[in-house]
Amino acid sequence: MNAPASSPTAPPAALAARAATLREQLERASHEYYVLDRPSLADAEYDRLFRELQTLEAEHPSLRTPDSPTQRVGAEPQSALPKHQHLVPMLSLGNAFSDEELTAWEERAVRLAGEDVRRAGYTAELKIDGAAVSLTYEDGVLVTGATRGNGTIGEVVTPNLRTIRDIPLRLHATNGVPAPTGVLEIRGEVYMPFSRFEQMNEARVQAGEPVFANPRNAAAGALRQLDPRITASRPLRFFGYSVVRPAHLAPLPFRTQWELLETLAAWGIPVAPSRKRCDTLDEVHAWASEIERNVRAQLDFAIDGAVVKVDPLRLQAELGDVGREPRWAVARKFAPDIAETTLTAIEVNIGRTGSVNPFAMLEPVEIGGATVKLATLHNFALIADKDLRVGDRVQVKRAGEVIPQVIGPIPERRDTEHPPAPYVPPTNCYACRSPLEAGEDRGMLYCPNFQCPARQLEGLVHFASRGAMDIRGLSYARIEQLTSEHREDELHPLVRDASDLYTLTVEDLLRLERFADKSAENLVQAIEASKAQPLSRLLFGLGIDHVGEIAARLLARHFGTMDRLLDATEEEIGAVRGVGDVIAHSVARWFANEDARALVQRLRDRGVNLTEPNAASGTAFAGQTFVLTGTFPNLSRDQATALVEQHGGRVTSSVSKKTSVVVAGEDAGSKLAKARELGITVIDEAELVRRAEGGA
Repeated sequence: MNAPASSPTAPPAALAARAATLREQLERASHEYYVLDRPSLADAEYDRLFRELQTLEAEHPSLRTPDSPTQRVGAEPQSALPKHQHLVPMLSLGNAFSDEELTAWEERAVRLAGEDVRRAGYTAELKIDGAAVSLTYEDGVLVTGATRGNGTIGEVVTPNLRTIRDIPLRLHATNGVPAPTGVLEIRGEVYMPFSRFEQMNEARVQAGEPVFANPRNAAAGALRQLDPRITASRPLRFFGYSVVRPAHLAPLPFRTQWELLETLAAWGIPVAPSRKRCDTLDEVHAWASEIERNVRAQLDFAIDGAVVKVDPLRLQAELGDVGREPRWAVARKFAPDIAETTLTAIEVNIGRTGSVNPFAMLEPVEIGGATVKLATLHNFALIADKDLRVGDRVQVKRAGEVIPQVIGPIPERRDTEHPPAPYVPPTNCYACRSPLEAGEDRGMLYCPNFQCPARQLEGLVHFASRGAMDIRGLSYARIEQLTSEHREDELHPLVRDASDLYTLTVEDLLRLERFADKSAENLVQAIEASKAQPLSRLLFGLGIDHVGEIAARLLARHFGTMDRLLDATEEEIGAVRGVGDVIAHSVARWFANEDARALVQRLRDRGVNLTEPNAASGTAFAGQTFVLTGTFPNLSRDQATALVEQHGGRVTSSVSKKTSVVVAGEDAGSKLAKARELGITVIDEAELVRRAEGGA
């Protein structure tokens, strides 16, 4: 990435090597962005490298290879989702990074289609930083939703897109605009509002799950889930911006891009705000400047620029496209929201699993309309790799990244005569002084002390959270109070770990500030009620590394009781379908800790439930995968799922060659048809119950 940029006078071998390096870097970045949803390269850096490769290939066409990132769109589908061929390819946009480059784009269009381009005007739209999708409608009814994929073939995610409530399942006829007939595809972006993204990440922190880095990748990851229930739990939204249909079909009922957007809105498709019909490119320049300087910071969703389109559709068709890009549209990219400030300190906090998490203290700086004082540093390897030092001038990014991130230091701003000292990670836990240990992940440190006060505090917050033991009224502030106050004549605080919660009395609480009779009684009752939570909730609440709600439920339903899990080997835990080696190792290591086992015993002694009501009670369906479709006469979908799982089976949402049995009720639909096509066994509710009772 630090190799010198190419020049026309460089030797051919050097040019070929540089082109190969750029292709490899861009392909890796594309895979991380589109397939893994874990980008490691900033958008601005990707754009810079892409433009360098474009220039190289334009100057030396022999360097252009069929697999060059400049010759394709997106990335190949890489999941078990079915494939979908778009009616018309979904192209990518060329970029203009300044008013001058936007003017040059207009001049190219005028050379191709004449002065009609300037006279026709433009439609200017926000460029949503989301995940591109296509929605296929037949006679106004949504039949298929797909990801962009490689631009020609995407992945079918119809059940997931149906969970997004602002995507209409049937297009409306309103304001004198009839609903469309025939087949068409509506293109747009699935995104996640900043406000809902922050709420989701806060809930994930409380649940002990990893947070998402930014809304775009959270949205893309949610779309490609195999279970639509997971997608439905994510706060996704949609904006439409295009309509296409094959040329041999009847033309669409609009003549310009502006009319297209107005028609989409009339059909019930959400369209992004702040769009404008501009008569001249000067109006586009003024509009883009206003969006970048003033509007962008007020939006509740991420944008990374504007899209400028020649307005008449006939001119769009005349201009056509070249390679991966339409000639009639261009992205006017904005500068990323990056600010410069001073790194005043590097601090750490201890997580509930003992992880030591570094973060940056910054001289306050405004970025994207918000004042930023703190930023994540992820781990100690990142600090070392970037050579971040306290006192450095650093760049901080926030646009699209709700959690601010330190991009890196500005080396030329470092005092060369008296440079700040390199950062040295801590060697002991600040809370309990235990020596820190290196984690299995590079750059991570951990406090190994199970009874560390900092670990216990975060662990108690997680234990009481809604997804775990759900102890209403036990807030972070009250947990801090309980872990710092003592009973009379006792050396230890009221609460040191989760088991101590179940010893609290109303009298204990009334001695504390901000507790009255009613609030003390309510909290004691809530703690008592939590004893009845199933084993799956308790396992999740214990805060075992890598054990989220789903893994906890799988373990609880498989083993049924805490005793069986305590006695299980790592291999037996790893053999549970859906668990895997990483979780198995973490669970086995946690239960091997004497302090952890002692905590479980204290919870048992204090009456906490250690069994799972929905645990597998039979093996009639062991090793089998079921799909439930349609409406059953007696069982609800949840009851049917529980019946399968109680007898060792697994329920998934889509039919594939790995499906063992499809249970079909009334109005079974496409899943039943696919099961018959694949030759999969199909049964009804009565047969499911009979097999569960040992009839098969």
